[in-house]
Amino acid sequence: MASQRTDIPHMTFEQELYQRIDEVLHYLWDPIGVAREPFARDEYAAYVPEVFGLVAEGAGEQKLMGYLLQVEGDAMGLAARPSHARRIAEMLVEWRDVLEQKYGDAP
Repeated sequence: MASQRTDIPHMTFEQELYQRIDEVLHYLWDPIGVAREPFARDEYAAYVPEVFGLVAEGAGEQKLMGYLLQVEGDAMGLAARPSHARRIAEMLVEWRDVLEQKYGDAP
């Protein structure tokens, strides 16, 4: 039996950036340690739109780091993890840069 090929719909810059941000926040930022829990996959979903807006508007690492630290401290009541927040902010900016190249300097 021959395998049938199905085309995967092409994502836009915004769709892929949003997805990558969601993945970075859940699997890598993960301030409360739930990344390995399938039931908690949407734990950080409420923060994705704000982070997406910042990244899409061209925010730098410092602004993103500040937002992540503010969420960790004010919204979650956790101790600050500046070095971790910096690494996550760097990844977010890197994803934006990679996807801009992939999609031809998208907005």
